[in-house]
Amino acid sequence: MILTSSSLSNPGPSALSDSTGEGMDHQDVNVTSIYYDPYDYEIDADPHPVWARMRDELPVYWNERYQFFALSRFEDVWSAYLDTKTFSSTHGVTLDMLMADAPVEHPSMIFMDPPEHDAMRKLVSRAFTPRRIADLEESVRQLVVDYLDPFVGAGEFDYVSEFGALLPPMVIGALIGVPVDDRDQVRRWFDELMHLSEGDTGMGDAALAAMGELMDYAGGMISERRESPNDDFVSALLSAEVDIEGTPRRLTDLEIQNFIMMLAGAGVETVARLLSWAAVLFARNPAERAKVVADPNLIPNAIEELLRYEAPSPVNGRFTLHDVDVLGIRIPAESRVLLLNGSANRDPREFDDPDAFRVDRTIKRHISFGYSAHFCLGAALARLESRIALEETFARFPTWEIDESRLEMVRTVSVRGYSSVPIRVG
Repeated sequence: MILTSSSLSNPGPSALSDSTGEGMDHQDVNVTSIYYDPYDYEIDADPHPVWARMRDELPVYWNERYQFFALSRFEDVWSAYLDTKTFSSTHGVTLDMLMADAPVEHPSMIFMDPPEHDAMRKLVSRAFTPRRIADLEESVRQLVVDYLDPFVGAGEFDYVSEFGALLPPMVIGALIGVPVDDRDQVRRWFDELMHLSEGDTGMGDAALAAMGELMDYAGGMISERRESPNDDFVSALLSAEVDIEGTPRRLTDLEIQNFIMMLAGAGVETVARLLSWAAVLFARNPAERAKVVADPNLIPNAIEELLRYEAPSPVNGRFTLHDVDVLGIRIPAESRVLLLNGSANRDPREFDDPDAFRVDRTIKRHISFGYSAHFCLGAALARLESRIALEETFARFPTWEIDESRLEMVRTVSVRGYSSVPIRVG
C-alpha cells in the first residue's frame, strides 16, 4: 500500500520516518524506504526519482537526520510561498542557514518577510524596470556575439566555463556598477562562496574567505561612490530612503553591501546554471532542439520549459512561525521546511507528462522563480540573457553533442546545474 497523506493522522516529527519507518503509527500502512538529503552528491546528481516517490508516498516528508520537513507537490509549494506569515524567510532560505535555528543576523532582503521585505524590494526593483531591462538588449547581444564567434569552426568548447558562466557577471556587473575588469573575479568569489565540498553541511574556510573578500569589495564600492557618485545602482542606494511602516530612513552601509551581494550572487549563479541545462538538455533531446532551430520564435517558451524541467534553484528553505496543517499533517511552529521547486515543477497533478522535455509545451505557471513576495526580481533579466544567448547559439551551432562522462556539476545547497559542459560542434 502506498503511503499517502490520508494514511497519516497528524504525525509530528517524532512520528515520521525518512528511512525504515520506525516510530510511525503503522495501522495497516506499508512504510517504504525514502531518503532525501540535499547534501548527498549521489542524490543531487538526479533527485527526480526520489522526488517522485515523495510526491506520491510522503508529500509532507520528515528528515530525521537534519530535522527538516519537505514539501514536494506543486500546490503545497505554491501555497507555502504565498503564506509568508507562516513560512518565514527570516531564518534563512538554505538548509545550512536554517540549522542555526535563529534569525539571520544583519539580513538582506531575501531573509526578510513583509512589510520590511516589501519596503526593501521597492528600492531594489528600480534596477529591474521593464525599460531598463529592454535597454540592455543591444549590449547583451554584443557580449554574446563576442563570446561565441571565436568558437565557430573550433570543433569543441566548454559552453559553460567559456561562455555561460562568463556572460551573467558581465551583465549584472554593468547594472550594479562593478568595473569590467573586476567582474570575473566577483564571479570566482561567488563560485567559491557557494561551493559545498562532499560531506560538508555548511560553509568551509574557503567559502568564508570568499565571503570576506566580497563584503570588502562591496564596502570599497560604497566608499568610492560616496566620494564620486555616478548613475549606477550603488550610487542610487546611497541617496535612497527606505520607508518601513511610515518611518523613513537612509540605508546603512551594511544594508547596501547586502544588496550588492544579493544582486551579484543571484545574477551570476542562476543564469549560468540555466544555460548549462540548455546545453545539456538540447543535446539529450535533439528533436526538440530541431524544433527551435527551425522556428526561433519558440525560444522564449523553450526557456520556460528549461526552467520548469530543471530549476536552477530547486530547493528553498523556510521557517514556520506557527503550527500549520498540510495535507492533514501537522508541521509544528519553529520547524525547518524545504520547498522543493524542482519537484513541484515535475508534479503530474500540475503538468501533463512532466518528465518529457517539450519546447512547445503550454506552461501556465511554474515555480522556478519563486512566487508571491519573493518572486525573483531578476526574472526578466534572466529571460533576456537566456533568450539572446540561445538565439545566437542556435544561429551558429544548430547541432552539438556532449560527452556525459565529462560533465561536471556544481555542488551547492541552493543552485543546481553544471560548471563544465564541453560540447562538440559541427
